[in-house]
Amino acid sequence: QVQLVESGGGLVQAGGSLRLSCVASGIIFSIHSMAWYRQAPGKQRELVAVHTGSGTTNYADSVKGRFTISRDNAKKTVYLQMGSLNPADTAVYYCAATLGSHAYWGQGTQVTVSS
Repeated sequence: QVQLVESGGGLVQAGGSLRLSCVASGIIFSIHSMAWYRQAPGKQRELVAVHTGSGTTNYADSVKGRFTISRDNAKKTVYLQMGSLNPADTAVYYCAATLGSHAYWGQGTQVTVSS
């Protein structure tokens, strides 16, 4: 059974930082692309950052220079270090693992940035 469990969300003031973690089980972690998505109230889910199995990273323009995605294959964990947070970053953040047509999702963790 595949499980992705996110943690690290919370309430932070504008300008602050948070680090999200996502621990995977039930998959061969190292060959999956790992990504973070977010969904704000009333908006569609959007891709925030992706870290492929080969080490390539990509970011949404809105978070470039502020967020960093990383992974530890030995711990089957992907991280999202978020800095210079602003209220527009408020959303539920989801971890996703993809390989070909297969995609697995975590339950999400809430990030709220107060002004």
